[in-house]
Amino acid sequence: MNIALVAHDKKKELMVDFCIAYKFILQKHNLYATGTTGTIIAEETGLNVYKFFPGPLGGAQQIEGRVACNEIDMVIFFRDPSTSQEYEPDVNPILRLCDLNNIPIATNIATAEILIKGLERGDLGWRELVNR
Repeated sequence: MNIALVAHDKKKELMVDFCIAYKFILQKHNLYATGTTGTIIAEETGLNVYKFFPGPLGGAQQIEGRVACNEIDMVIFFRDPSTSQEYEPDVNPILRLCDLNNIPIATNIATAEILIKGLERGDLGWRELVNR
């Protein structure tokens, strides 16, 4: 499965912790991330991550393009709702595209853990049927 990982600056440490905790699941899948987030994840976990541009330089839009083409099977976007910064990727376009393509998305750790456990159990196997 193709999994996109995005995190606002204040949530990057949480994303790394999540990837460390679930490395044994994530390593079986194709991981995509915005540039800075992907670099940090790869350095801290040893996971193989395809890195797009940094979020503020178009990386979020690159992921949105993959989501729009139904090439991503799950999105984990740890957003920081307490600060809205101009340079932070906007979650709304990705949310809309995930809804259009029935792509599971988590915007917080609680939902991300449910999705990753479902992935481990095989609950998301239907995505493989969508992307034949």
